[in-house]
Amino acid sequence: MPPTQFPGLPRPSMPTSQDPYSYLREDEPGPDASGPPHQEESADQDSSAPDFAFDDEDVGEKLRHASPEALNDAPFGIIKIDDDGVVQFYNRYESNLSGVDPEDALGTNFFTELAPCSNNPLFLGRFTDGVEEGALDEHFTYTFTYKMRPTLVDVHLYRDEAGNNWILIQKR
Repeated sequence: MPPTQFPGLPRPSMPTSQDPYSYLREDEPGPDASGPPHQEESADQDSSAPDFAFDDEDVGEKLRHASPEALNDAPFGIIKIDDDGVVQFYNRYESNLSGVDPEDALGTNFFTELAPCSNNPLFLGRFTDGVEEGALDEHFTYTFTYKMRPTLVDVHLYRDEAGNNWILIQKR
């Protein structure tokens, strides 16, 4: 049975990019809009594209050397937190996924304020153990449930050689 159509209302279309909420962003024109091509459509702009991917073996070390612009252009969520869990960086993809503005995320505790559903042994416990050991490189699947529909994601917790802590999030 076909879905119900409401007269006068357009059917929503899903974005084709990895960004699950790219259609909500005002800084990206829709597929019908005229204007300059998107970064991925223009060969001469490839030099500004991030040179890392969620599943790169050395992605954690690449993050620490990347510019904020490259971190924001990544096709997955990137959150940088201190040893206490306070957010120091929150990229655009993660903002679109969670609905939290990056400016609002900065300075909040990831585990108790921003994503309290992660305040458990599975997530916070792994992070705390890694910080105490001085080495963190954990991959796991998780479901975020706070202020959003349950969202299944892959998580990578990483502590780089300089002592920066990174949470990488990719929607499944």
